[in-house]
Amino acid sequence: MTTPAANMQIDADRLWDTIHEMAEIGPGVAGGNNRQTLTDADAEGRRLFQKWCDAAGLSMGVDELGNMFARREGTDPDALPVYVGSHLDTQPTGGRYDGVLGVLGGLEIVRTLNDLGVKTRHPIVVTNWTNEEGTRFAPAMLASGVFAGTYTQEWAYAREDAEGLKFGDELARIGWKGDEKVGDRRMHAFFELHIEQGPILEAEEKDVGVVTHGQGLRWIQCTVTGKASHTGSTPMPMRRNAGRGLAQITELVHEIAMKHQPNAVGAIGHADIHPNSRNVIPETAVFTVDFRSHELDTLEAMVRELHERAPGLCEALGCSFEAEVAGAFDPPAFDADCVDAVRRAAERLGYSYKEIVSGAGHDACWINRVAPTAMVMCPCEDGLSHNEAEKISKEWAAKGANVLMHAVVETAEVVG
Repeated sequence: MTTPAANMQIDADRLWDTIHEMAEIGPGVAGGNNRQTLTDADAEGRRLFQKWCDAAGLSMGVDELGNMFARREGTDPDALPVYVGSHLDTQPTGGRYDGVLGVLGGLEIVRTLNDLGVKTRHPIVVTNWTNEEGTRFAPAMLASGVFAGTYTQEWAYAREDAEGLKFGDELARIGWKGDEKVGDRRMHAFFELHIEQGPILEAEEKDVGVVTHGQGLRWIQCTVTGKASHTGSTPMPMRRNAGRGLAQITELVHEIAMKHQPNAVGAIGHADIHPNSRNVIPETAVFTVDFRSHELDTLEAMVRELHERAPGLCEALGCSFEAEVAGAFDPPAFDADCVDAVRRAAERLGYSYKEIVSGAGHDACWINRVAPTAMVMCPCEDGLSHNEAEKISKEWAAKGANVLMHAVVETAEVVG
């Protein structure tokens, strides 16, 4: 096996231009993107990605959840492929780089190898996972979760958006329901490049992040039920205000997360009030608590404290409290050999790096259950993501993609 030479680097201008050409599809209102999963914009972005893959000489496979697999052949027909990729779908007010950098960085690896005439023993497969964001069809990382055996395909097909449209129906409508069975592919390894979505790498002036762990996550959907009544004529002591329950549990979630610093976070990011009228005391509040930690004991302790304390807070207000898990995964520890490959790549290229824990969920967190997996991260300005103002530099993108390429190519084994 021959490792790639330090002077083997991607075409930074080509990668940058490709990212911004993709951003022309599903533009947002403030410079970012609204290319939500299984929309017409998603379908158009997929077609552009396939066009680029065809031009690079890749063969495309699509499974029954719309996951796209673009394959560059290796010299050994029996060698398992090395997979690389992320997702092309975005938040409703998403940036240009979240997920997209990982898919198009994978494509740039192939283009660079083609330019240089470099062959690998293992095939390399560039992947676009369906519905990573989970903003239209919950939960996030849905298709990679089915691939890894966490969810069933039937359950995924039945997910509904806010208009009651089903995932399976929308996948068929946009024309990206493939015929390949989900999860049948075997992987030698999987690598994912992503923006950090946090401030650490930029603040510490590091070129890249070597991701050792992902955070575990618990989404707990809570319902506080009180009684709707007139805001002007109901005496204060007689009110059963579900909105107060939401407010007090918001503070409780913050308190619980602060108890477990520095290795935990928690917040309420989604809430619906009913009847949501100016002069009606809320009867119900439905909201989702998001707890995360890379330590399983910490994650479980936070959830346990929420269940122990929230009912009493609501009872004191004359309200009831119910909760159910809306999404969950345990903290993944990424494969030591794959992480080492990322670390060696950064060192070979002379880049500064920091070992970090991913604060967000990624497809790699599910794929880690079925294949050796690791992640590379690049800085993003002010740690901002899931926002149209999300920003990275061309240099950051290039360094992240170079580390990705070296780790992938070393793992796929250069021939000759």
